[in-house]
Amino acid sequence: MTTILISIIIFLAAAVVALVVFARKEAGKHGTNTKEEFVGICASAIETASQKETRKQKALDLLKGQGEFSNAEIRKALGVSSRTAVRYLDELEREGKVEQVGHIGHTVTYRLK
Repeated sequence: MTTILISIIIFLAAAVVALVVFARKEAGKHGTNTKEEFVGICASAIETASQKETRKQKALDLLKGQGEFSNAEIRKALGVSSRTAVRYLDELEREGKVEQVGHIGHTVTYRLK
């Protein structure tokens, strides 16, 4: 248990160091300071997460209106790749909001739980 905790702490420390190094590198490219780059990186991550949640909510709204949708229909409606649509639907399924009907291939659809 202790070795796992130490490993996690080391991993997190390495991630923070990598982020700081990346921010400094980007600051040098753009003529800004590290703090501004770090804030920009964080803002970008927040914006991406916000877009993701907006798209997931749109998928839920589509399901409320139609009942069932295939991956392809969700993909087209959201304007994302097939893999991204699957990832969103898998997350919604883990959150208990939708359920998958079918197992593999084109017969798979999703509906509200």
